[in-house]
Amino acid sequence: MNPLLLRLYPAGFRRAFGDEMAEAYRQATEGAGPLTRLREAGDIVAHALRLRLGVGSAQRGGRLFAATAPFALAATGAHAAFLLASTLNLAYVTGLPDFRAPLGYVMSGFSVLTLIGAVLALSGRFASGARTVFAGVAGNTVCFVIAVLPGVLDMPLAHLAYLAPPLMIAALPLLCPPDLHPPCRIRTTTGLVALLLWAPLSVVLLAVLDAGGIGMMPLWRFAVTVTAALALAGRPALSGIRTSGQFALAAAPFPVLGYFAGVVGQDTAVPCLVLLAATGLGVRLWRSRHADTTGRA
Repeated sequence: MNPLLLRLYPAGFRRAFGDEMAEAYRQATEGAGPLTRLREAGDIVAHALRLRLGVGSAQRGGRLFAATAPFALAATGAHAAFLLASTLNLAYVTGLPDFRAPLGYVMSGFSVLTLIGAVLALSGRFASGARTVFAGVAGNTVCFVIAVLPGVLDMPLAHLAYLAPPLMIAALPLLCPPDLHPPCRIRTTTGLVALLLWAPLSVVLLAVLDAGGIGMMPLWRFAVTVTAALALAGRPALSGIRTSGQFALAAAPFPVLGYFAGVVGQDTAVPCLVLLAATGLGVRLWRSRHADTTGRA
């Protein structure tokens, strides 16, 4: 192993497991190509970073990120689906698509990539899906920076405040310890392919139905994508929320990305917060009742 990679770990961990880590890396990369070496190096960097930040699987931080990661993925996937539906809705209603410039096509492509990554991660291919989500959000961020140059250089702090939260939410699942990744929910290739086809087709259907007058409200459109994403995350994600801190971190991405989607503002912030508080109370009551039922059984 490259000594620089090993030095990323805390000194105590290096003394206790350094030789074991070096041997495992050697076996994993022996005769491997550059992509495999890069992936293994990336895994080592992520593992060392989790240990430095205190978010390992045996630590409270690691369990916190593991419990809230599905909701960060659901919020990011819902946001990407909302952006795609809004773009298609504009094109369908006015005939003037929002992606007339080449960069707009690229940004829509990154939104599709983000949506596919969220579906992959929530269906059980967590590691590859979370990386895909982050790549899609990062790509969209780069496109946005290119689109608004030189404004970024004139007001860097303002643009950083706008660009950082979606990136941070997309990066949150990457901090989930590998041994705490959610289990695979859709095990067959056929089921996974059907789900990957269903997601973009549903976005198209939402855009067309909304143009027909069923919705005509961005908040409604965002609520539909959030509901679908939460349904995909399913009961296993909900059962992982055990504390108020976990619920707060799990709920936060939805109003934040709703704000960046333009659907959560001064008029809708209070109802959204009330809804989140009611949801948190409902989850707490459900868990208490479930625990009582289990205890009596």
